[in-house]
Amino acid sequence: MPPATHPGRLRPRGTCRGARARPRPAADPPRTPRARSAAACRGSPPAARGAGGSFCPGREGAGRARRSSWARSPHTAGPARSQARPHTPPSASSSRTRWPLPMPPKDGLQESSPGRRRGGQRRPRSAPRAARPAPRPALPMVWVPRGAGARGRRRAGSTARPGALQIAEPDEFDIMLTLPVPPLQLDACDDTGAFYYATLKRNPKEMYLSRFLDEEGKLSAFKMLEALRKIIKEEVKNIKVTVTRKKVGCPAITLQIQKPPSEISVDIILALKVHHSWPLSTKDGLPVGEWLGTKVRKNLRYQDFYLVAKQNKEEKVLRGNTWRLSFSHIEKEIITNHGNGKTCCESDGVRCCRKDCLKLLKYLLQQLKTKHQKELQKFCSYHAKTAFFHSCAMWPRDEDWRWEDLDRCFHRYLEYFLDCLQKSRLPHFFIPQYNLLSQNDRASQDFLIREINYQINNRFPIFLQDN
Repeated sequence: MPPATHPGRLRPRGTCRGARARPRPAADPPRTPRARSAAACRGSPPAARGAGGSFCPGREGAGRARRSSWARSPHTAGPARSQARPHTPPSASSSRTRWPLPMPPKDGLQESSPGRRRGGQRRPRSAPRAARPAPRPALPMVWVPRGAGARGRRRAGSTARPGALQIAEPDEFDIMLTLPVPPLQLDACDDTGAFYYATLKRNPKEMYLSRFLDEEGKLSAFKMLEALRKIIKEEVKNIKVTVTRKKVGCPAITLQIQKPPSEISVDIILALKVHHSWPLSTKDGLPVGEWLGTKVRKNLRYQDFYLVAKQNKEEKVLRGNTWRLSFSHIEKEIITNHGNGKTCCESDGVRCCRKDCLKLLKYLLQQLKTKHQKELQKFCSYHAKTAFFHSCAMWPRDEDWRWEDLDRCFHRYLEYFLDCLQKSRLPHFFIPQYNLLSQNDRASQDFLIREINYQINNRFPIFLQDN
């Protein structure tokens, strides 16, 4: 018969019935986890030790796979699985051991911590990381929109507040005064494909446009602008508005509104709305097939176009009877619906940085023109807008214009604009054969290149504003 045991005493775990229990140690076991681990390592058998020779309770390895009954005895000092695990030296770390953290190497490069894989094979050291490239110049500070809370200053590439980027308060506005006209006969006046003579197809004897015809029967842009200027001057006599002096070849009538704290400039542009198929020079223009889709391009070309009273400077004799093609309404629609996807920049869509890049370059060009009026008088915001359309067509995906990458996208857009200045070649987005940069303005183009490069290399000091 088996020996009788005391009814209140439990049999040690791991002992069979009839075997003698291991006597208790004289002193109480240590109570701290580190001390219990040390005591367990001093008295543990070799089978309960890790691959590196140290006892690793609760971890993978030989000690965990072949844990003896001695290690599970309540009389031993080994910690339970739910207790805190002791710190393991680097020589005993296994493939799943997360401690210790790798020490920084002496040469300053990141290296993997030494360790062993299962089976005793050493883990290969990872190759050192390559040196990081030189950081690109940071974008300028820009203002956070007022409606978003306290006004502050941040980098243009920051994602702290995904609101509308606002660099400065707008002080220039354009108003297109459209005039519907009867069917016109358009004749190109040069090889650019942008300037035309307009002739009425019907008998103009009893029509209101007959008094605006020149001696050759062509519709005179000069006469129509003069009539509009007289009407505007009569209407603003009792208003604090000033009509600026007319500029040669300018298609707009500019009004200066003196309203503190700033002055507002309004350009009124006379435009003829032509219900006609687009001229042949626009056949290869509007390259938005990969960007907005061929169906969108087809629908845009079905819309009407406009003729603005712009003088052709290439003519030997300025008669004031030339008109230039205008697609400003198409440009506005493209900027509004600019995404490659249907939900770009919508409330439930992903925000892009296309319009923000355009704002930055237009503001940069405006500030440079204010500082160097004589050297940069040939440039206008339409150069920046045309380069923007070409950039969107070259990088059509929404992933290429993520809001988080505003700094990278703006530098890419700016590099394309500099390349156009270097080559003196910026095709009109709707009329490819019409070059907006002339070789005759090479000196002003080189000056603008130097100014933009200076801004890039010095972190855009022209953007910095005081609070």
